[in-house]
Amino acid sequence: MTIARDGWREILISTVICHSLAGACLWAARQVSPLFWIPAVALWGVWLFTVAFFRDPYREIPSEPGILVSPADGKVTEVSRLDRYEGIDGPALRISIFLSVFNVHVNRVPCAGRVRRIAYQPGEFLDARHPECGIRNEANTIVIDPAQEMSGPVIVRQVAGLIARRIVCNLREGDPVERGQRLGLIKFGSRTDLIVPAASGLEPAVRVNDVVSGGDTVLLRPARSRAGQGGPRGAGMERREAAARH
Repeated sequence: MTIARDGWREILISTVICHSLAGACLWAARQVSPLFWIPAVALWGVWLFTVAFFRDPYREIPSEPGILVSPADGKVTEVSRLDRYEGIDGPALRISIFLSVFNVHVNRVPCAGRVRRIAYQPGEFLDARHPECGIRNEANTIVIDPAQEMSGPVIVRQVAGLIARRIVCNLREGDPVERGQRLGLIKFGSRTDLIVPAASGLEPAVRVNDVVSGGDTVLLRPARSRAGQGGPRGAGMERREAAARH
């Protein structure tokens, strides 16, 4: 199993603490009471969970032209149209993905292009499903000028959650990026948003409650590519007209 490089610090700390305490519990199990096996097993469970959290599985990146792939693993919690969004001239489409602590937390680039701007925002740590978490929580916004023919920009927003306390972004302004490229991660529970102009010519390929995989699930595709297929999958998406800064 491949491990995300940004998780080695936490894994090392977990290894030292969990194995040291588990060793003490095993000594106590032999010298005091067999019941000390229980905390020892629990500590090994915590260590295994930490290692698994930072897993970085291989993904097959779709080659279909014009699409945007999911920037994260998790469950789609919002597919909506906004009257406006900071950094976009006019209405926007936003797809939000909730990442539980059991999901892969490596974030990926949705399309090829070049990083125009990266803006970090300190903030609170509300639950990632809270309606105001996108405005009040710690977040990192990545603005990409897409290489494909569409009305940009493409915005990826990493939002910390109730448990998450650190957002990692390995990109820099001006960097060229490829579809499916790893861009960073959010540690221990979070939300990731994908925002594009409503006039981009793209339409949602997912619905609320769909489970998606970073890098290989198509979130948005050109509207013309779905012609003759009984209408877009996103036709039943939530039409929430809301003014939003983020």
